[in-house]
Amino acid sequence: MCGRFGLIPKQASFQLQFAVDLPQGIVPRFNIAPTQPVAIVRRNPVAEDRELTVAHWGLIPGWSKDTSWAARLINARSETAAEKPSFRSAFKRRRCLIPATFFYEWTRERGGRQPYRFAMADGSYVAMAGLWEHWQSPDGHEIESCTILTTDANEFMQTYHHRMPVILHPRQYDMWLMADEWAVPGLRDLCQACPDDALDAQPASRLVNDAGNEGPHLLDAE
Repeated sequence: MCGRFGLIPKQASFQLQFAVDLPQGIVPRFNIAPTQPVAIVRRNPVAEDRELTVAHWGLIPGWSKDTSWAARLINARSETAAEKPSFRSAFKRRRCLIPATFFYEWTRERGGRQPYRFAMADGSYVAMAGLWEHWQSPDGHEIESCTILTTDANEFMQTYHHRMPVILHPRQYDMWLMADEWAVPGLRDLCQACPDDALDAQPASRLVNDAGNEGPHLLDAE
């Protein structure tokens, strides 16, 4: 699964990898948690180009009567997302990338939960495959939300967890982001674990365990 991540964006490298500009207000974050706003990259629903927007982390299905689903739908299993009622509409038409500089996973060590920080070994951003959804309350209040797709962990990640986010390569972005339903069968082939040597792992501070903690000091192991 993926339950916490960080994004430390830099305009030049972000634009180069995702072909979108960073708007004002996107600040470095070191401990992004479920139900918080996150940056997503998607195809503009009207234009043909990509856009970066902000969505609530925790998908709210369009048919939901309220927002109670969000906290339970921070991740979606890529193997079944195309069929599950909560995700299948978004899988067909509303796919996105959720950029991260790193994500966290935990192990049990010395009687406590030890977080590890996973980043791309080549220094690029982690492009997690995601789905987004539009929801409107009975009184007209609108929320855009998202979820992160996961898959079976590769051999490297299995030391830490049996699941991991689906991480896409830049050459896969266009196919993932296209809105056409006919692409769905081919999209399943994209939802694979990244190569074993793609990620690097480093221990992080146990202060990460508290979602209320934030700042660069969280990257330093105690």
